[in-house]
Amino acid sequence: MKRAFISFLCGLVFGAGLIVSQMTNPEKVIGFLDVSGDWDPSLALVMVGAVVVFALAYRLALRRHVPLFDERFLPPEKATVERPLIIGSLMFGVGWGIAGFCPGPALVSSGFGDPRVWAFVAAMMVGILLFRTTRRSS
Repeated sequence: MKRAFISFLCGLVFGAGLIVSQMTNPEKVIGFLDVSGDWDPSLALVMVGAVVVFALAYRLALRRHVPLFDERFLPPEKATVERPLIIGSLMFGVGWGIAGFCPGPALVSSGFGDPRVWAFVAAMMVGILLFRTTRRSS
């Protein structure tokens, strides 16, 4: 129960951060990605802030023998960059550039009632299901 509450609290803070930073505004995101047009660099500050906070938290976490809210640290299962990761990253980037959403901000924005966001989230869910289906069969 404690783990679920902490996960909920982290998600709530993350979602609020996405709203405050305007990462849930596709026009803002597309303006950031449009480096050859009317570029809006303000989201770079959001990214720099996130990297700084992560770097500090990571350094503090390295000093601990166990995490605060788990029994052990869970390292990544794979350390190599493989073809599916590259293809998936390219598809993610193209989708982000076209729609102005990535999964987290899209889920937060779906609560605002915009049918375009719901269409994006539905397409994202179909993509996840297709991936899981094809991944199991190979």
